[in-house]
Amino acid sequence: MSATSLWPAPEPTAAPPVRSASAPVVLDRRDGPFGEVVLRERGEHFEIIANGCFLMDTSDGRSERLLIDAALAALPAGRTGPSVLIGGLGVGFSLVRAAEEERWGRITVVEREQAIVDWHRDGPLDRISGPALADPRAGILHTDLVAHLRTTTERYDALCLDIDNGPDWTVTEGNESLYSPAGLAHCHDRLTPGGVLAVWSAQPSPAFEQALRNAGFSGVRTEEVAVARGVPDVVHLALRAD
Repeated sequence: MSATSLWPAPEPTAAPPVRSASAPVVLDRRDGPFGEVVLRERGEHFEIIANGCFLMDTSDGRSERLLIDAALAALPAGRTGPSVLIGGLGVGFSLVRAAEEERWGRITVVEREQAIVDWHRDGPLDRISGPALADPRAGILHTDLVAHLRTTTERYDALCLDIDNGPDWTVTEGNESLYSPAGLAHCHDRLTPGGVLAVWSAQPSPAFEQALRNAGFSGVRTEEVAVARGVPDVVHLALRAD
């Protein structure tokens, strides 16, 4: 004969939900003049999303560093303290790479999203870019890159631009003008003689290479960075000859 408990059996306790290590966690979300921007954390890495479009994360950074290295290598030999304009702060890899290289002179970053600037100055991305932002050569302009290139009288030895997923995949509609004949003419005008235009892209673009030649640039070429899946990331390079 089986024993009978005098107390009701306890209700089974539900196990706590297990959150995947790869599930993103939203750290900040803001509505700006160009739409929504989101900073997410996924495991040990950060991600920036603009209007639902993935922009970049901190998982690699090779192509962002190549953007800076290739531009410096393409400058005329013997140029002292060249200035560089970095279009797009992003997760900070390009800025950090420029600050690591003592040969650069003035380092100017143009970033239109105040949220991204805040994440670097006072937020989670400070752990990546903090030392670079403290470099006396570095400064941030909070403005739209397309407007800056159109209106400024400053000239730079290198323009390193990374504001989209490439000339064929822009984040906002207004960015398309940067890759137009008029936009490339502004880039050409903002460079010193012998200066370098470097443009990051998530895929090669033969059409953009031809557009650079049509805009009067010389030495047009593309450097690739292989990725785990799909087409390689690339940096388009072009020189102002005169």
